[in-house]
Amino acid sequence: MVDLQTHSIYSDGSRTPAELVKEAREKGICAIALTDHDTIAGLPEFLEAGRANGVITVPGVEISVEAELPRSGHLHLLGLFVDYHNRSFKEKLEFLRTHRKIRARKIVEKLNEMGIKISDEDVQALAGKAAIGRPHFARILKNKGMVNSLQEAFARYIGKGKPAYVNKVKFTEKEAIQIIKDAGGLTILAHPHLMNYEKEEELERKILYLKSLGLDGIETYYPDLSPTLAEHLLEFAREYRLAVSGGSDYHGENKDGIALGTGNGNLHIPDTVYRDLYERWRRLNG
Repeated sequence: MVDLQTHSIYSDGSRTPAELVKEAREKGICAIALTDHDTIAGLPEFLEAGRANGVITVPGVEISVEAELPRSGHLHLLGLFVDYHNRSFKEKLEFLRTHRKIRARKIVEKLNEMGIKISDEDVQALAGKAAIGRPHFARILKNKGMVNSLQEAFARYIGKGKPAYVNKVKFTEKEAIQIIKDAGGLTILAHPHLMNYEKEEELERKILYLKSLGLDGIETYYPDLSPTLAEHLLEFAREYRLAVSGGSDYHGENKDGIALGTGNGNLHIPDTVYRDLYERWRRLNG
């Protein structure tokens, strides 16, 4: 069993990179990827923990992408096997991190205008080393008794279209794919169903367009991906020679009901998924 999408305290997860690796070992997961949002800051700790615990650790990242999608859908790309020492790659992610701070300041201002007293210091204290994101605001709102759950915070205040929502600075599809490729990584379309296309034909056209830009593969194993669509995407990937990947999207306590490796309890990603991805990456990079 493998898990190729997880998140640590360096973005919006509740586990340190080392804790993720130790939990993977305890659960018998042979390979795990750390794919924090817009940051690679946790990778050195993650890789060292992998060596210490005998777990295969895949350096990764998750990048939000600017795209026109139906019904508030979103497009995220995973970079797997990235060279986190690559200077250009680090600079591009630092650009996103800087704009996350600017976005956070605007969200603070909007909440203040609504009479909710939250300061920049509150957000930074909770985020710590992490790249600041909306989940940090959700937790603050819950801690202050403004909402009863993290989900309610998004539904009432910081979700898309809500009073304190602020658009995020993103790279285009072409830019994001090239950034990952320049860092020697494989580019994987994360949770494709969350782009919210109603028809499979529309989803297929989008994936083929991304393939024309250099997309390497698609995530066909994911907790809330329907079995019917998962099987369809597996066949589609085989037909068009796309790699397949999968992950639990584990965030620890910050995402209810999702366990490392097994997701909502029905997820099982075979070891062959990692091996096939590794072989593809090795061929592409010599």
